[in-house]
Amino acid sequence: MDKVQVEILGLSSSPSAGGAYALLLREVYGQRRLPIIIGQFEAQAIALEMEGIKPPRPLTHDLLKTFVDNLGGTVLEIYISELRDNTFYADIIIDVSSLKNSIDARPSDAIALAVRASVPIFVSESVMKLASFIPSRNEVRDEFSKATEKTFTKRIDAETKSASLQDQLREAIEKEDYERAAKLRDEIDSINSANN
Repeated sequence: MDKVQVEILGLSSSPSAGGAYALLLREVYGQRRLPIIIGQFEAQAIALEMEGIKPPRPLTHDLLKTFVDNLGGTVLEIYISELRDNTFYADIIIDVSSLKNSIDARPSDAIALAVRASVPIFVSESVMKLASFIPSRNEVRDEFSKATEKTFTKRIDAETKSASLQDQLREAIEKEDYERAAKLRDEIDSINSANN
């Protein structure tokens, strides 16, 4: 039972699949990519968590994570174990009272839980052989360029926000509003430490 660790590379709408989304997984220690078609709700649940957006009420996957936590359990990993009749099958591996349990799940639900629990995602080697592909050099270069551009843009945005906060900090000190100045200083420190 060879397991291949993967990570989420991206999500995109799939016009050919009638409103469904394509979830693209990338082999952590290799070059292969594994596309999985998932529903809109699951795509939204994954995207919200990846972007750090918390809805006002818990989504189903948040509820599941809380349920496992409150029972004293721990989500250990997600395992996409099988591809049968063009359908992927997955297991959520949990530890409750030092006993490992495997729960059958759709890969999209399992991955939505994985991003909430910050656990690794694995795919069986047999599934990777059947359904993965190796991108061309141009596709890999484009991925690198997009990742670099995103990091650069994020850093510029942080520096711009930090400069604006510095101006507000000077103004607060001039007005002797030290409580606001302390809050602004903490926010600036937080931004600077996140970008170092």
